[in-house]
Amino acid sequence: MLIFKILRPDEWAALRRTGETAGAPVDVADGFVHFSTAAQLAGTAAKHFAGEGDLVLVAVEAAALGAALRWEPARGGTLFPHLYRPLRLADVVWARPLPQGDGGHVLPEGLR
Repeated sequence: MLIFKILRPDEWAALRRTGETAGAPVDVADGFVHFSTAAQLAGTAAKHFAGEGDLVLVAVEAAALGAALRWEPARGGTLFPHLYRPLRLADVVWARPLPQGDGGHVLPEGLR
């Protein structure tokens, strides 16, 4: 199962440059890297990235993260994937642009 992380351009550049990241400031403050499932992705983009363009969506294989990945209640009690270690570039299965459209972010085909 793939899980997803939305990165701002500077966060994506830092991950590519250093090979790992503790995430965005909210991730660092919370002590884990926030991810979303495919079903949660549109809500996450709308709530936390409204109006932001030039974003990058990265996909990670959940099973490959092992015990460092925990499913914990968040928005409305729904379980969200949280990574309790840095996200590594080697974890990324694919990365795609997440453009801003007229009605919100335009998710890649298959995630809409």
